[in-house]
Amino acid sequence: MRFLSLLFSVAVLFPLSANALETSYEALLRQITPEQKEAVAALPAPAKAVAVLPDLKTLDASARYWVTVRASDSRSRTALLEDGLDIIDIGKDTVSGFAVSDTVKALSEKGLVLSFRGIDEAEGRDFPASDAAYHNYAETTAVLKELAAQNSDIASVFSIGKTVEGRDIWCLRINSTAKGTAKSSKPGAFYLGNHHAREHLSNEVPLFFAAWLMENRNKPEVKKYIDTLDIYILPMLNPDGVEYDIAGGRYHMYRKNMSKNSDGSFGTDLNRNYDFLWCKYGSSHTPRYDTFCGKSAFSEPESQAIRKFFADRPNIKTHISYHTYGKLILYPYGGTYDEVPSEKDRKAFAKMGDDMARMTGYTSEKSSDLYVASGDSCDWAYKEHGVLAFTFELDGHNFYPSAGEIDAVVSKNIKAAMYLLGKTANPYN
Repeated sequence: MRFLSLLFSVAVLFPLSANALETSYEALLRQITPEQKEAVAALPAPAKAVAVLPDLKTLDASARYWVTVRASDSRSRTALLEDGLDIIDIGKDTVSGFAVSDTVKALSEKGLVLSFRGIDEAEGRDFPASDAAYHNYAETTAVLKELAAQNSDIASVFSIGKTVEGRDIWCLRINSTAKGTAKSSKPGAFYLGNHHAREHLSNEVPLFFAAWLMENRNKPEVKKYIDTLDIYILPMLNPDGVEYDIAGGRYHMYRKNMSKNSDGSFGTDLNRNYDFLWCKYGSSHTPRYDTFCGKSAFSEPESQAIRKFFADRPNIKTHISYHTYGKLILYPYGGTYDEVPSEKDRKAFAKMGDDMARMTGYTSEKSSDLYVASGDSCDWAYKEHGVLAFTFELDGHNFYPSAGEIDAVVSKNIKAAMYLLGKTANPYN
């Protein structure tokens, strides 16, 4: 049992004082040792591409492959997504990512494949000591509930719905006058993590931000937002996929949720399942592909829960959806090359994105400048509800950075998250 789980078990018998809470921001940071901070993050096997072309006759129909292919612009990258390539790394004239055998064959026949290798999950890592500071579903749930219990005058926890496998999707709410699902007229901000299972750092950033807000709740710069805003923090939207990705003590490079598909495969890409130009560009109707958009828009209980969450809270004005990796801040539209129709909103997106980019060292740009991928949550939140929504692609050079990297990533992103709170009451100021 991990250290944090043990602490919660002990706390039941020996309640801790407010100053000794192991769910405080500083306590969470203390779980990251100096040795872990010095650890070099080892890139998992899929990224170690071998510069050879595939033998199409020997490809395993049930396997996935890591491929590098030619692509120099947004349109060519979009076409690759539609062919089934799950794009991970983007270079000047190439991209790399995951593909099943059918996609490898199709791209090879077009002369696009530069290198490839198979993905052997046996080469994945057990959770080493350097990763112990990451939080699984049970630990994330425990932290959220403990934060709410120890700050019950301003914080509460509720489930926005259940996953395919029946897990609750927990959300922490920070509001000095409303608890749980009670209505509020205060301007709202929403922070969301872990659409994609393997993006574990996207859980840690909002979770640490929640702990930081509670630890600093009496500081004037924090208290003013707690008193005047309606703040929601949901670190783990896809707990089923997260638990599968670390099942058996090794990483599975898994992206989707755990719904069962008609062909016997599993999973829908939750961030292609929203009803904005659903499955029109940059996604696939093929169930076993990583970018499978689902049977229909909002076919998945997790995306349905987000739809209801926004519908029930018209006060939400700003939003960050955390992903990994790439050091990017993206804003609508990502599902079309079209610009958002409002000049006022275009300017607000660009200004806020640039400001947060300076705080994080990331690059801010319109999402479709990378490639077009429709069915995205931020596009939908803006189009349907007018929410100024940003996708953050966090630091890293792989999906499994060592725990020693959490501190630095969290620190810079707290600055950006606080900036967003400052814009929530009046994003156009």
